[in-house]
Amino acid sequence: MDKVYLFDLASRHAAWASVRQATIASNIANANTPGYRAAEVEPFASVLDRTHLAEARTNPGHLSLSAPGAATVAMDDADSWSVSESGNTVSIDQQMVKASEVSGAFSLNTSIVRSFHKMVLASVRNS
Repeated sequence: MDKVYLFDLASRHAAWASVRQATIASNIANANTPGYRAAEVEPFASVLDRTHLAEARTNPGHLSLSAPGAATVAMDDADSWSVSESGNTVSIDQQMVKASEVSGAFSLNTSIVRSFHKMVLASVRNS
């Protein structure tokens, strides 16, 4: 089994979220620029898919992602938002939704790092 470096993964996720946040800010700043095409950052899940990490069940009691009834999420096409007469593709509403997603990503990342940090401290104190 390959080692998973959780803090490195969390650091990369935070860096990705920072780039996405900067991209969203740039899109909003250019909302009135004629012909500006809204930019988007590749989803972090796609970045992880290229790393060839695989989940492993080390115990028969662990949940399997391929279990019957596992939920899947379908996302709408991001290009479905309207284009203005000036050719600008920035939708403030869409950018605000994306900004909220980035905020959630930062919060999740912070919570995960905090939890694992507490576990590491607890294991050191109990040693």
